[in-house]
Amino acid sequence: MKVDFLYFDECPNHAIAYQILLECLKEKNIPETYINKICISSKEEAIKHCFLGSPSIRINGKDIDKNLHNINNDFSIRCRVYKYIEKLSGIPPKDLIIKALNEELK
Repeated sequence: MKVDFLYFDECPNHAIAYQILLECLKEKNIPETYINKICISSKEEAIKHCFLGSPSIRINGKDIDKNLHNINNDFSIRCRVYKYIEKLSGIPPKDLIIKALNEELK
């Protein structure tokens, strides 16, 4: 399993999101060594990594948000907002991460 955690340093939510990701991996007995942390620091890197905002999590190359509507190739350094159960948050919900992990563990 490959887990990519993409962020930029100034993002106020990436540290909390990373801790939640660690909790989820621990619950699923997945070693945290599977995480590939990718710090995006330029527009070129954002384009190279198809960066949709910070924080972003991909499991085996798939974004955890299956309802993603922002695929318009507007890759840049910015914060990301998740919509989950009619709520908006800059932090991906734990349930969303767990669901993505479960789908890849099948």
